[in-house]
This record gives sequence, C-alpha cells and structure tokens, in this order.
Amino acid sequence: MGTISLLDCTLRDGGYVNDWRFGAETVRGFAHKIAQTGVEMFEVGFLKGDTFDKDRAVFPDGGSAMRAVGEKQPGLLYLGMLDMSAPIPLARFPRRSEQTLDGVRVIFKKEKTDEAFRCCEALQALGYMVFVNFVGTDLYTDAEFIAGIEKFNALRPFAMTIVDSFGLIKRKDFLRFVYLADHNMAPGVALGYHAHNNLQQAMGNAQALCEMNLHRDLCIDACVFGMGRGAGNLNLELFAEYMNENYGTHYRIEPMLEIMDEHLNEIYRDRFWGYSLPLYLSATNACHPNYAIYLAQKNTLTVKAFGELLQGIPPEDKARFSKEKAERYYRAFQENYIDDRAAIEALRTAFAGRKVLMLAPGRTLRTCADTIDACIRQQDPIVLAVNFTGGQVQPDYIFSSNMRRFVKIRGRTAAKCITTSNMTDCGQTDYVVNFSSFASAEPDVIDNSGLMALRLLCRLGVRDVLLAGMDGYASDSADNYADESMEYVFEVGAAARNRLISRELSEIAGQIRLQFLTPTHYTTGAGREGFYE
Repeated sequence: MGTISLLDCTLRDGGYVNDWRFGAETVRGFAHKIAQTGVEMFEVGFLKGDTFDKDRAVFPDGGSAMRAVGEKQPGLLYLGMLDMSAPIPLARFPRRSEQTLDGVRVIFKKEKTDEAFRCCEALQALGYMVFVNFVGTDLYTDAEFIAGIEKFNALRPFAMTIVDSFGLIKRKDFLRFVYLADHNMAPGVALGYHAHNNLQQAMGNAQALCEMNLHRDLCIDACVFGMGRGAGNLNLELFAEYMNENYGTHYRIEPMLEIMDEHLNEIYRDRFWGYSLPLYLSATNACHPNYAIYLAQKNTLTVKAFGELLQGIPPEDKARFSKEKAERYYRAFQENYIDDRAAIEALRTAFAGRKVLMLAPGRTLRTCADTIDACIRQQDPIVLAVNFTGGQVQPDYIFSSNMRRFVKIRGRTAAKCITTSNMTDCGQTDYVVNFSSFASAEPDVIDNSGLMALRLLCRLGVRDVLLAGMDGYASDSADNYADESMEYVFEVGAAARNRLISRELSEIAGQIRLQFLTPTHYTTGAGREGFYE
C-alpha cells in the first residue's frame, strides 16, 4: 500500500468558528506545537483578502503567512489554501523557496473548474506543490467527477481531494467516490479526504479509506479537537492515535493535547462546535450547514418544522447559503397566511376599553413580584402572558408565536391561547392570527413574540399597556429569563438586540401608551415619562 500522511487544517478550517481570530501568539504557538507532533503537513490558514491582521489566520499572501507562523521546522510541509470563489492575484506568489509556503491547496466548486485548472497550472510553474480540492464532491455526478479528475491529470498535481463539504457522504457513497478517484487519477497523484462531521461519518470514512490498502498515497485532513464550523471535522488526536495503533506510525499525541489545553479550550467554551440536531438535519436534507447554524439561532422551530423548512428549500439553493436566502425561506415558512378577521374581531371585543398587563418571562417577574401583584389588585387589567404560562400570575390570555415555547404551554394553562399562523403543529387553540401581519421587517427580530403581541394589541385598539418582565437582554444569557429552561444563546449580541427592539418599541409607542412596571434595558425614544428604565 501507499503511504498515509496527516494534514492539520485547524487554523484554516477551524477558523470558521472564531473568524480565524486566534491571536498572533496562538498562531505561532500552534505552529510550534504541530511541528512536534510528527504530522507531515500543516495548513497555516486562508490566502485571501488584501490586508494582513497579525491576529487572524487569513493572509493576503504567502509571505505574511510564513512570518506569522515563524521559522520552518524540518520534516513539516507548510501549506496555504486558495479559494477560487475569491482568489488572491497570482502575482502575490513568489517562486517557491526555502522561505515560502511549500504548497497551495486550491478549493473550487465545479462551475469554477476551468479557473481552478489555470490557477493550479500557474502555481505549479512557480514550483509549488498543488492540491486539487473538489468542493462538495457529493454534488458531482460520477461522470462529472471523472471528467474533473481527467482534466487535472494533465497537471500531475501532488494530490486530489474528496471534500465532504456538508458532512453528508455516508460510507457506501464515499467508497464509490474513492473507487472512481483511484481508478481514474494518474499514477503518483495522492488521494486526499477532507471530512465534516455532521453525521459523525468522518472517523469511519477515514478509517475505511486507509483499510482499503490502495497502492496510491493518501492524505487525510484533520483538526485538533475536531475544531470546525458546526459539527466540526475529523479529530486529529483521535485519528493519529488510530494510525499509531494500526499502521506503526509514531505521531506524538501530547503536543496535540497541549494545543487543546493552551489554545483551543477557551474558544470552545465561548463558541461550541460538535454534533448537533440542526446540523444533522442540514446534512440529511443536503443543505449547506450555515442554514442550520443560522436558523438554529432563532430558537423558534421544532425539529419537525426545522426539517420541513430545510426540505422545502429548492435544490439549487441548498448548496449555496446566504443570510438573505435563509431569511427569505424562513419568513415564507413562518407566514402561512390565513383569514384571521373573525379572530381579530372577537379579540377586539374582549379587550375593548380595558388596560392590559403584558407579562414577558424576564427575571424581574421574580424580583418585582409585589409590584406586579399590586398592579393587578389596583388596576384590574387583562393579563396577557407572552410565550409562557405566567409564572406565579394566572393570565387571562397567552400569546405565542414560537412553537418551541408553546409545547411547554399547551395543556398546562386555563388561559385562552392566541397563536400565530406559522405554528401549524400547535393543534386547536382559541385564536389564530396571521404571523406576517405582526412580524417585524428586521430579520434579527422578525419573530420576537413581545413585539408581535404589542402589534396585535395595537390592532385590537388597546390604548394602555403595562409591561412586566420585559427586561431586555443581558450579555450573560443566565440573566435573561425568570425560568432557566427558557434560556438560549442568540446570534446578535445583547446590546445590539436591545437597540433593535428599542427601535421597534419606539414605533409602537407612537400608537399605544407603554408603561414599564419592572426594570428594563429597553428605551423607546419618547422620553422618560411613564417608563421605568
């Protein structure tokens, strides 16, 4: 069989987790430790953009990359990655020397094959080892994959790599790609494998590849601690140990563990990566994992709804994520238009001439319980709870636009329930109103239930609303809810989210009188009178 080499790509592929902002000391320290492991190849980062930031593993040229990692260590090949979606000019690559990168990994989608070929050809002419990475290999038909291989055979690159971009290639299909590659690649070209772990296939596929005992050389990508976007990548420390136990290699595991301890643990605590239900759903629906990451941060979809939304994305868009597309499909899924005129009219009659106390599930419900009780005794408002059962207060109505919250409410309250039309699985409720009629135009708070409930009250003609537990968001998520089971981490930071909601509250305050009974981070821009801030 051929030789098997390990390629560490933590600083490059792992950088999706933290925007490649490892810090200058970590980049240099990481490079020093990797050289101690015996791993054959080290990808120092992305080659893209026009500016150099010493704290990021993204470099506008190979020279800045090599300065960032420090002096080369014997026995280790230093590589950079070039993305054909946004390549840097070839003029930035000097002829290969002892001071430059040793090789360049060129990644490209199949529609960029011709551009990638010309780029690889030029890099080879400058003396660089060239790696040809077929991004989204599962999106190629067998004929397209073979045609791509045959095209690049003319260059005799160092390696061609199967890239499981969405982490969905199961063993049977993976082995088919391996056979196709092995039988069609030119002799002397190494076969590479780059895994993502959405379906926990990375370790099994990599082991299966090694155990095929191919005559050609293999190059296996891996990351320390499995660091990578979403579900992460093949764990370098685990696969190196497998190699030591089964192939007589002598990779040193201790420096890898020291990298985890000294450089990655803190990032992991702040920005978790690993197996998750949303990423499982994205893989099983053949979607770009960024759809799962983006939609999961909304924390509004049940697993059934999540799967249905991803399944409904057109095939041509599943592999090409953008925030705009994700928001468009999310909004369309949520809207589910219905004729809610009868429900609105019935609610308008029930709320006519009444003051409303709206309860949100903030922590101040506990700390200001006496104030809230006094308000109910003295003013006799209609009590409307938003996305929870009201805690210690028995509400008259509950408003919910969030199915994940509603499953904890359904059957546990005597209050009348008002739900929005996006919640197609909520069963029979007292009133259903249109999601789209009360949703925000601002994507990051499109379905904020408190804002939606206030817009509904405006529609019903309510003039006075007392607010309790609508605290706003603190940077520590543990401070956000009266009930810890409701906590979640949101994409937009606490201060930014508070500003967005405050802006929306200011518009609502032009139609309805709002009075905060409990402390809040929100402002309305309408002056302090009548507000507790």
